[in-house]
Amino acid sequence: MNFDQIAALAVLVAVVGVLIHGRVRADVVALTGAAALLLLGVVRPTEVQSAFASPAVIALAGLFVIAYAIELSGLLGLMIRKATDLAKRFGSLGIWAVLGMCGGLGGFLNNTPVVVLAAPVVRDVAKSLKLSPKRFLMPLSHISVLGGLLTLIGTSTNLLVNDMARNAGQPVFTLFEITPVGLCIALAGAVWLYFVGARQLAKSVSVDEREAAFLAAVEDARREEEAERLRKRRLRLPFGLPFLGEARTNRDGSGDAHLGDVALFGAADRPFHLRRALISAGVFVLVVAAAGLGLAPIAAAAFAGAVALILTRVITAEEAYAGLRPEILLLIAGMVVIGIAIEVTGLAATGANALIDVIRPLGPLGALIVLYGVTLFATELLSNATVAVLITPVAVALAESLGVDPRPFLVGVMMAASAAFATPFGYQTNVLVFQMGGYSYMDFVRVGLPLNLITWVVAMIAVPVFFPF
Repeated sequence: MNFDQIAALAVLVAVVGVLIHGRVRADVVALTGAAALLLLGVVRPTEVQSAFASPAVIALAGLFVIAYAIELSGLLGLMIRKATDLAKRFGSLGIWAVLGMCGGLGGFLNNTPVVVLAAPVVRDVAKSLKLSPKRFLMPLSHISVLGGLLTLIGTSTNLLVNDMARNAGQPVFTLFEITPVGLCIALAGAVWLYFVGARQLAKSVSVDEREAAFLAAVEDARREEEAERLRKRRLRLPFGLPFLGEARTNRDGSGDAHLGDVALFGAADRPFHLRRALISAGVFVLVVAAAGLGLAPIAAAAFAGAVALILTRVITAEEAYAGLRPEILLLIAGMVVIGIAIEVTGLAATGANALIDVIRPLGPLGALIVLYGVTLFATELLSNATVAVLITPVAVALAESLGVDPRPFLVGVMMAASAAFATPFGYQTNVLVFQMGGYSYMDFVRVGLPLNLITWVVAMIAVPVFFPF
């Protein structure tokens, strides 16, 4: 191993170790790792720049703005009230019904915007029922990921593997060809989450956390009173807008936070505005439809949607900035830099080349089992797109060396490259719920690792049945 490879591996191990320790903010840890790689010369400034301007970061930024516009229009509040009515009628089963619908949508729409909109709804409904949001937010992410396994357009990873297989001379997959395998995996994962995973998360809500939740509720009440006081004060001010620490008056007369005043977010009751709700919801539908149909990348569609909302005056530029979640965007950017380092140093390629020599003697089924496991492990450390790019050629070469159909190996890569449950950073939706739910790194390990093993076993049964060697 050369210096760059050793440095990249050391930084990766250090970042994971600090995140497991849990004493430092996750975004700070990721940015520190990225800075270390840059200072050591493992990655170049242009590569770091590309990470901060990556499609994932652009897409999430645009989707955050769209979601915030839907919230300001009052539509999100209306959705929460309807979901609360459903949940109050059926209890926690109502929340699980919402999670199931999100999983179904994940088969046809990009699951990131689905989770962006559903997560605050699930959180608030759970709180209204005096239930811990931790019990539902992680399952929301995992079920949306499982839903992405249902169709070829369910995730960008599926499409990427399909395109790379076509470039390698393999026939392309049809839209629903992988559905039987994906459905088996999704159902098994959802059943485990409902009966076991969610209960493990409920047990992790300790007495201290309950006390903290009570104190947070008291603090929220105080902030609402403060927001109302500042709103009235703002109405008396004839000039200017406050920059930080004061409420800003929206066009509807409600108080709101302004540019990073996080303490006042959600404090005001959003009145429902039909025009703004229809436009913001319409833009959201157009964004996910354009991405789902392949008319535009999700990053381009989300960015264009966010700009369209500003141009149509559904949301002001100041409100758009206020809707961004920089701690999540910077966390993803930092982790992308680390993933780039693993790729450009040749660590990933070296491991992939060695894999063929090791698993070829195991036969088709044994090779599929190992390939799935390696893909699954790599996805927890690298982006799923990176893993798909690295493992797909290996899958085709391995199948050809064994003299069998590459199709079951390609399906295995599709499933494993998206089934990232054991870390907060294996998938974008995991990052979204990681901080919102107040999870620790080990929460994901305790729930996600068994889920990885269960879906692995089910996949090894289903793939050979529907895609014989």
